[in-house]
Amino acid sequence: MSKRRLARENCLQSLYLTDSGVMTPEEVLAVFQKGDFAREGKVFEFYKDIFLTTFSSTQQIDSIIRSTSRNWEIDRMAVIDRCILRLAVCELAILRDAPAPVIIDEAIELAKKYSTEKSGKFVNGVLDSIARAVKAPADANDTPPEPPANA
Repeated sequence: MSKRRLARENCLQSLYLTDSGVMTPEEVLAVFQKGDFAREGKVFEFYKDIFLTTFSSTQQIDSIIRSTSRNWEIDRMAVIDRCILRLAVCELAILRDAPAPVIIDEAIELAKKYSTEKSGKFVNGVLDSIARAVKAPADANDTPPEPPANA
């Protein structure tokens, strides 16, 4: 398992604990800082960044999810699916530190591992729509490269 996937799995677990009301973000971080995972340096920092950014941006992230999952209310989604979507949307729309196909693939793998057999397709559909929507405004502002002078 890649170290970034390990960070995403730990983030998913952390989001699940906070979403279900079992622990506060501070309590979750305290637990994870005591484990072996905290010694992973940059990977642990990546985990903290996506966890805290996802948690603090939940309203913005949920708004993005609502805009593409019209037939699914966020509160009615399975907690694990909701957490996977939030994590991936945070990476796609806020952090933007990995290519969209990588983020989507990681989210699908998390869904297959931790949720139902249909969750992978659900997560893929929602995130594919979000990735296209997130990319579209940036593409509209891009200007085409200048042609070579001798062309």
